[in-house]
Amino acid sequence: MARKRTMKKIEPATLTLKFRLTNSGDNGYTADTVDLSQCASAVNRRFYRQGLNWAVAGFTVLSKSTGQITIQKLPDTWQMSNAWQKGMSHWLRQQDEAVEEGSSESAVARFRDFKILADSIQHNNATFGPDGIVNLNNLLPLDISGNPVMEGEWEISQIVIPNYTAPGVNYEPYLHMVGDDIGGVGGSKALIKGYENSRAFPQSPDPVSPSLGSPDNWLRAMFDVGDNSDLIVQNATDKNDNLPYDQDNYPGGDTNMPYMQINDEAFITASTIGGKTNLRGGTFPCGLVRIRNKSNDAGGWSETPQLLIHLVPGPHRGYMCESMQEM
Repeated sequence: MARKRTMKKIEPATLTLKFRLTNSGDNGYTADTVDLSQCASAVNRRFYRQGLNWAVAGFTVLSKSTGQITIQKLPDTWQMSNAWQKGMSHWLRQQDEAVEEGSSESAVARFRDFKILADSIQHNNATFGPDGIVNLNNLLPLDISGNPVMEGEWEISQIVIPNYTAPGVNYEPYLHMVGDDIGGVGGSKALIKGYENSRAFPQSPDPVSPSLGSPDNWLRAMFDVGDNSDLIVQNATDKNDNLPYDQDNYPGGDTNMPYMQINDEAFITASTIGGKTNLRGGTFPCGLVRIRNKSNDAGGWSETPQLLIHLVPGPHRGYMCESMQEM
Protein backbone atom coordinates (compact mmCIF):
# COMPACT_ATOMS: atom_id res chain seq x y z
CA MET A 1 0.00 0.00 0.00
CA ALA A 2 1.43 3.39 -1.02
CA ARG A 3 2.45 5.60 1.85
CA LYS A 4 0.53 8.83 2.07
CA ARG A 5 2.76 11.86 1.58
CA THR A 6 2.23 14.67 4.03
CA MET A 7 3.42 18.25 3.83
CA LYS A 8 5.90 19.29 6.47
CA LYS A 9 4.21 21.37 9.13
CA ILE A 10 4.97 25.08 8.88
CA GLU A 11 5.71 26.57 12.27
CA PRO A 12 3.91 29.77 13.28
CA ALA A 13 5.97 32.90 12.62
CA THR A 14 5.34 36.63 12.20
CA LEU A 15 5.06 37.33 8.47
CA THR A 16 4.61 41.12 8.41
CA LEU A 17 7.17 43.37 10.07
CA LYS A 18 6.51 47.08 10.53
CA PHE A 19 9.24 49.74 10.82
CA ARG A 20 9.54 53.51 11.09
CA LEU A 21 12.16 54.90 8.72
CA THR A 22 14.61 57.62 9.72
CA ASN A 23 13.46 61.06 8.58
CA SER A 24 15.88 62.36 5.96
CA GLY A 25 15.49 65.98 7.13
CA ASP A 26 17.68 68.40 5.18
CA ASN A 27 20.49 65.89 4.68
CA GLY A 28 19.41 64.30 1.42
CA TYR A 29 19.28 60.51 1.54
CA THR A 30 19.03 58.63 4.82
CA ALA A 31 20.06 54.96 4.92
CA ASP A 32 18.52 52.45 7.34
CA THR A 33 19.43 48.77 7.69
CA VAL A 34 17.16 45.86 8.57
CA ASP A 35 18.61 42.48 9.54
CA LEU A 36 15.76 40.03 8.98
CA SER A 37 17.35 37.30 11.10
CA GLN A 38 17.76 39.71 14.01
CA CYS A 39 14.13 40.85 13.67
CA ALA A 40 12.74 37.32 13.30
CA SER A 41 14.70 36.16 16.35
CA ALA A 42 13.32 39.02 18.45
CA VAL A 43 9.64 38.89 17.44
CA ASN A 44 9.38 35.07 17.47
CA ARG A 45 11.58 34.51 20.53
CA ARG A 46 13.49 31.97 18.46
CA PHE A 47 17.11 31.94 17.20
CA TYR A 48 17.59 32.48 13.45
CA ARG A 49 21.15 32.52 12.17
CA GLN A 50 22.20 35.43 10.00
CA GLY A 51 23.59 33.02 7.40
CA LEU A 52 20.24 32.64 5.65
CA ASN A 53 19.10 33.75 2.22
CA TRP A 54 15.64 35.17 2.96
CA ALA A 55 12.66 35.27 0.61
CA VAL A 56 10.67 38.51 0.80
CA ALA A 57 7.26 38.76 -0.85
CA GLY A 58 7.35 42.55 -1.08
CA PHE A 59 7.61 45.91 0.63
CA THR A 60 4.97 48.54 1.36
CA VAL A 61 5.84 52.15 2.18
CA LEU A 62 3.21 54.25 3.94
CA SER A 63 3.63 58.00 3.40
CA LYS A 64 1.43 60.99 2.62
CA SER A 65 4.45 63.12 1.71
CA THR A 66 6.39 62.94 -1.56
CA GLY A 67 9.88 61.59 -1.97
CA GLN A 68 11.94 58.60 -3.06
CA ILE A 69 12.46 55.12 -1.59
CA THR A 70 15.16 52.64 -2.64
CA ILE A 71 15.47 49.03 -1.47
CA GLN A 72 18.96 47.48 -1.67
CA LYS A 73 20.52 44.13 -0.77
CA LEU A 74 23.81 42.26 -0.92
CA PRO A 75 24.72 41.33 -4.52
CA ASP A 76 23.16 38.16 -5.92
CA THR A 77 26.49 37.04 -7.39
CA TRP A 78 28.75 34.00 -7.13
CA GLN A 79 31.61 36.10 -5.79
CA MET A 80 29.44 37.40 -2.94
CA SER A 81 28.33 33.86 -2.09
CA ASN A 82 31.89 32.50 -2.26
CA ALA A 83 33.25 35.43 -0.24
CA TRP A 84 30.72 34.70 2.50
CA GLN A 85 31.54 30.98 2.43
CA LYS A 86 35.30 31.56 2.63
CA GLY A 87 35.00 34.20 5.34
CA MET A 88 32.69 32.03 7.43
CA SER A 89 34.86 28.90 7.11
CA HIS A 90 38.05 30.78 8.05
CA TRP A 91 36.33 32.45 11.02
CA LEU A 92 35.03 29.11 12.26
CA ARG A 93 38.32 27.29 11.67
CA GLN A 94 40.31 29.94 13.55
CA GLN A 95 38.03 29.71 16.57
CA ASP A 96 37.73 25.90 16.55
CA GLU A 97 41.51 25.44 16.41
CA ALA A 98 42.05 27.91 19.26
CA VAL A 99 39.30 26.34 21.38
CA GLU A 100 40.61 22.82 20.75
CA GLU A 101 44.15 23.86 21.63
CA GLY A 102 42.93 25.46 24.85
CA SER A 103 40.69 22.48 25.71
CA SER A 104 37.76 24.80 26.42
CA GLU A 105 35.08 23.36 24.13
CA SER A 106 32.44 23.70 26.85
CA ALA A 107 33.02 27.46 26.95
CA VAL A 108 31.91 28.05 23.35
CA ALA A 109 29.02 30.51 23.23
CA ARG A 110 25.67 28.76 22.90
CA PHE A 111 24.47 31.07 20.14
CA ARG A 112 27.82 31.44 18.34
CA ASP A 113 27.03 32.61 14.83
CA PHE A 114 28.85 34.18 11.88
CA LYS A 115 27.37 37.67 11.54
CA ILE A 116 28.61 40.37 9.17
CA LEU A 117 27.91 44.01 8.36
CA ALA A 118 26.62 44.95 4.93
CA ASP A 119 28.98 47.84 4.20
CA SER A 120 30.57 51.03 5.53
CA ILE A 121 27.14 52.68 5.86
CA GLN A 122 25.95 50.12 8.41
CA HIS A 123 29.35 50.37 10.12
CA ASN A 124 29.09 54.17 10.31
CA ASN A 125 25.55 53.99 11.70
CA ALA A 126 26.68 51.78 14.60
CA THR A 127 27.49 53.18 18.04
CA PHE A 128 30.94 52.25 19.36
CA GLY A 129 32.24 52.00 22.90
CA PRO A 130 35.66 51.06 24.35
CA ASP A 131 35.02 47.36 23.62
CA GLY A 132 33.59 47.75 20.13
CA ILE A 133 30.05 48.04 18.78
CA VAL A 134 27.55 48.91 21.49
CA ASN A 135 24.50 49.27 19.25
CA LEU A 136 24.10 48.47 15.55
CA ASN A 137 21.16 50.90 15.35
CA ASN A 138 19.39 48.61 12.89
CA LEU A 139 15.68 49.19 12.48
CA LEU A 140 13.57 46.97 14.76
CA PRO A 141 9.93 45.87 14.24
CA LEU A 142 7.14 47.93 15.85
CA ASP A 143 3.76 46.99 17.23
CA ILE A 144 0.62 48.84 16.17
CA SER A 145 1.30 51.60 18.72
CA GLY A 146 4.87 52.17 17.53
CA ASN A 147 6.66 50.31 20.33
CA PRO A 148 9.83 48.53 19.13
CA VAL A 149 10.43 44.89 20.02
CA MET A 150 12.92 44.33 22.83
CA GLU A 151 16.12 43.03 21.29
CA GLY A 152 18.63 40.52 22.64
CA GLU A 153 22.32 40.12 21.95
CA TRP A 154 23.24 40.46 18.27
CA GLU A 155 27.00 40.90 17.94
CA ILE A 156 28.93 41.17 14.67
CA SER A 157 31.68 38.58 14.25
CA GLN A 158 35.36 39.50 14.48
CA ILE A 159 38.49 37.75 13.30
CA VAL A 160 42.01 38.01 14.73
CA ILE A 161 45.01 38.77 12.49
CA PRO A 162 48.16 37.95 14.49
CA ASN A 163 51.39 39.91 14.03
CA TYR A 164 49.55 42.57 12.04
CA THR A 165 52.08 45.16 10.76
CA ALA A 166 54.52 44.15 13.54
CA PRO A 167 55.40 41.05 15.64
CA GLY A 168 53.13 40.63 18.62
CA VAL A 169 50.52 43.09 17.34
CA ASN A 170 47.08 41.48 17.09
CA TYR A 171 44.34 43.11 15.02
CA GLU A 172 40.67 42.20 15.61
CA PRO A 173 38.55 43.67 12.79
CA TYR A 174 34.87 43.17 12.07
CA LEU A 175 33.75 41.90 8.66
CA HIS A 176 31.49 43.50 6.06
CA MET A 177 30.55 42.40 2.56
CA VAL A 178 30.78 45.18 -0.06
CA GLY A 179 33.14 48.09 -0.57
CA ASP A 180 36.63 48.78 0.74
CA ASP A 181 38.28 47.96 4.07
CA ILE A 182 37.39 50.30 6.95
CA GLY A 183 40.07 51.69 9.22
CA GLY A 184 39.81 53.69 12.43
CA VAL A 185 37.63 52.82 15.40
CA GLY A 186 36.24 49.30 15.09
CA GLY A 187 37.97 48.64 11.77
CA SER A 188 36.42 46.12 9.39
CA LYS A 189 37.68 43.96 6.53
CA ALA A 190 35.72 43.75 3.27
CA LEU A 191 34.82 40.15 2.36
CA ILE A 192 34.48 40.52 -1.43
CA LYS A 193 37.71 42.50 -1.61
CA GLY A 194 39.46 39.92 0.58
CA TYR A 195 38.13 37.07 -1.57
CA GLU A 196 39.25 38.90 -4.72
CA ASN A 197 42.78 39.32 -3.32
CA SER A 198 42.96 35.65 -2.31
CA ARG A 199 42.38 34.26 -5.80
CA ALA A 200 44.54 33.84 -8.89
CA PHE A 201 43.68 35.60 -12.14
CA PRO A 202 41.63 33.49 -14.57
CA GLN A 203 44.09 34.34 -17.37
CA SER A 204 46.97 36.63 -18.17
CA PRO A 205 46.00 39.90 -19.89
CA ASP A 206 46.21 39.82 -23.67
CA PRO A 207 47.19 36.17 -24.25
CA VAL A 208 49.61 35.60 -27.10
CA SER A 209 47.85 35.40 -30.46
CA PRO A 210 49.18 35.13 -34.01
CA SER A 211 50.04 38.53 -35.49
CA LEU A 212 48.51 38.55 -39.03
CA GLY A 213 48.89 41.10 -41.36
CA SER A 214 31.72 41.64 -52.82
CA PRO A 215 29.37 42.64 -54.18
CA ASP A 216 25.56 42.32 -53.57
CA ASN A 217 25.71 38.56 -53.00
CA TRP A 218 28.01 38.99 -50.04
CA LEU A 219 27.09 35.64 -48.47
CA ARG A 220 28.64 33.90 -51.45
CA ALA A 221 31.46 36.40 -51.84
CA MET A 222 32.60 35.72 -48.25
CA PHE A 223 34.20 32.46 -49.42
CA ASP A 224 35.93 33.77 -52.54
CA VAL A 225 39.04 34.05 -50.40
CA GLY A 226 42.04 33.65 -52.64
CA ASP A 227 45.06 35.14 -50.87
CA ASN A 228 42.99 37.38 -48.58
CA SER A 229 42.68 35.10 -45.54
CA ASP A 230 44.84 37.21 -43.21
CA LEU A 231 41.96 39.49 -42.19
CA ILE A 232 39.70 36.47 -41.63
CA VAL A 233 42.24 34.83 -39.33
CA GLN A 234 42.67 38.13 -37.53
CA ASN A 235 38.92 38.33 -36.91
CA ALA A 236 38.89 34.78 -35.58
CA THR A 237 41.89 35.20 -33.28
CA ASP A 238 41.99 38.85 -32.22
CA LYS A 239 38.35 39.68 -31.57
CA ASN A 240 37.01 38.85 -28.10
CA ASP A 241 40.18 37.13 -26.94
CA ASN A 242 40.04 38.80 -23.52
CA LEU A 243 37.66 38.31 -20.60
CA PRO A 244 34.18 39.92 -20.93
CA TYR A 245 34.55 41.42 -17.45
CA ASP A 246 37.21 43.29 -15.49
CA GLN A 247 39.87 40.78 -14.49
CA ASP A 248 41.29 42.59 -11.47
CA ASN A 249 38.24 44.01 -9.68
CA TYR A 250 35.17 42.07 -8.54
CA PRO A 251 31.72 43.77 -8.52
CA GLY A 252 30.99 44.64 -4.90
CA GLY A 253 34.68 45.10 -4.13
CA ASP A 254 36.47 48.32 -3.29
CA THR A 255 36.54 49.84 -6.80
CA ASN A 256 33.97 48.05 -8.99
CA MET A 257 30.36 48.86 -8.02
CA PRO A 258 31.32 49.20 -4.32
CA TYR A 259 27.75 49.50 -3.03
CA MET A 260 24.83 47.23 -2.27
CA GLN A 261 22.75 45.97 -5.19
CA ILE A 262 19.47 47.69 -6.01
CA ASN A 263 16.33 45.59 -5.55
CA ASP A 264 13.67 48.20 -6.37
CA GLU A 265 13.06 51.93 -6.31
CA ALA A 266 9.97 54.13 -6.31
CA PHE A 267 8.98 57.78 -6.30
CA ILE A 268 6.19 58.74 -3.93
CA THR A 269 4.18 61.46 -5.67
CA ALA A 270 1.09 63.53 -5.01
CA SER A 271 -0.87 61.03 -7.12
CA THR A 272 0.12 58.04 -4.95
CA ILE A 273 -3.21 56.46 -4.01
CA GLY A 274 -3.85 56.15 -0.29
CA GLY A 275 -0.27 57.04 0.59
CA LYS A 276 0.72 53.42 -0.10
CA THR A 277 3.64 52.48 -2.37
CA ASN A 278 4.48 48.84 -3.12
CA LEU A 279 7.95 47.63 -4.08
CA ARG A 280 8.96 44.21 -5.38
CA GLY A 281 10.34 41.50 -3.15
CA GLY A 282 13.10 39.02 -3.88
CA THR A 283 15.79 37.05 -2.08
CA PHE A 284 18.00 38.82 0.45
CA PRO A 285 21.36 37.19 1.29
CA CYS A 286 22.10 37.24 5.03
CA GLY A 287 18.71 38.92 5.47
CA LEU A 288 20.34 42.35 5.15
CA VAL A 289 18.03 45.01 3.70
CA ARG A 290 19.04 48.62 3.05
CA ILE A 291 16.31 51.26 2.79
CA ARG A 292 17.29 54.66 1.45
CA ASN A 293 14.75 57.48 1.65
CA LYS A 294 14.74 61.09 0.53
CA SER A 295 11.98 63.63 1.03
CA ASN A 296 11.11 66.17 -1.65
CA ASP A 297 10.48 68.78 1.05
CA ALA A 298 13.32 70.96 2.26
CA GLY A 299 12.61 70.19 5.91
CA GLY A 300 12.30 66.45 5.43
CA TRP A 301 9.21 64.25 5.57
CA SER A 302 6.26 66.01 7.16
CA GLU A 303 5.24 62.58 8.40
CA THR A 304 8.03 60.01 8.75
CA PRO A 305 7.41 57.09 6.34
CA GLN A 306 6.62 53.65 7.68
CA LEU A 307 7.69 50.41 6.06
CA LEU A 308 6.03 47.00 5.97
CA ILE A 309 8.14 43.97 5.01
CA HIS A 310 6.09 40.97 3.90
CA LEU A 311 7.87 37.66 4.48
CA VAL A 312 7.02 34.31 2.88
CA PRO A 313 5.82 31.33 4.97
CA GLY A 314 7.94 28.23 4.57
CA PRO A 315 9.57 25.18 6.17
CA HIS A 316 12.56 26.91 7.83
CA ARG A 317 11.03 27.53 11.24
CA GLY A 318 8.05 29.26 9.67
CA TYR A 319 9.82 31.11 6.84
CA MET A 320 10.90 30.57 3.25
CA CYS A 321 14.68 30.85 3.43
CA GLU A 322 17.72 28.67 2.83
CA SER A 323 21.20 28.43 4.25
CA MET A 324 23.83 30.66 2.65
CA GLN A 325 25.84 27.47 2.02
CA GLU A 326 23.12 26.44 -0.45
CA MET A 327 23.10 29.74 -2.35
